[in-house]
Amino acid sequence: MEPRFFPIASSYILRLIYEEQLREFRDRLGEMRDPHVIYVTELVSCSQKRLFRINFPELTLGFEPPMIQGALIHRGLEELLREQGFVTEAPVEQEYVVDGETYKVKGRMDAYEPDKGVVVEIKTGRSAIGTPREHHIDQLQVYMNLVDAKLGILIYVTPDRILEYSFEKRDIVIQELVEETVHNKTHPRWSWECQYCPFNRICIYRNTEKAQAPGKQAQSLPDKR
Repeated sequence: MEPRFFPIASSYILRLIYEEQLREFRDRLGEMRDPHVIYVTELVSCSQKRLFRINFPELTLGFEPPMIQGALIHRGLEELLREQGFVTEAPVEQEYVVDGETYKVKGRMDAYEPDKGVVVEIKTGRSAIGTPREHHIDQLQVYMNLVDAKLGILIYVTPDRILEYSFEKRDIVIQELVEETVHNKTHPRWSWECQYCPFNRICIYRNTEKAQAPGKQAQSLPDKR
């Protein structure tokens, strides 16, 4: 009879992945505590999140399989786009003044082709149901306005589908979004948002009612008139 072999628990590769996640988090920790920094994602989500991010940034550090899977897919697709001439993890930053204080709106576009004016955002998840999701469209539109891009692309990679959507730029008033975020006027912005928020256990605005499916719009971005 052949000897039986039993697997032994290992953490060699897991540790490499974890250390990389931890390194990236530590590199951003000082910036995350800065009250004069507003991330693009914060302009299109619950405004209370920004205040929690400033005071409790450690609560945003996670190590869940869907998050790691998404990060790895991002890396692979960004490498492909980089080979095709895109700038990946392209930083964007612009200053706005609210009540005499200067705030920096910051973000990183997954991929950007400046010569053609194309912004690409990569999204992952458990399902493609409800795509394209409104908050993803809003985020893309903010990026397009910040860099004056002509075309935006959302690409979804999920276990069941790979989908791509394109959008023309719609002029929006980012100044109003910044003021809304600084003054903490929208909490939450989306009915489903609290369910996935890392701060939901300490937030008085937590929505305990049955959430709508992601993708249904709660509040539109302000258009330029």
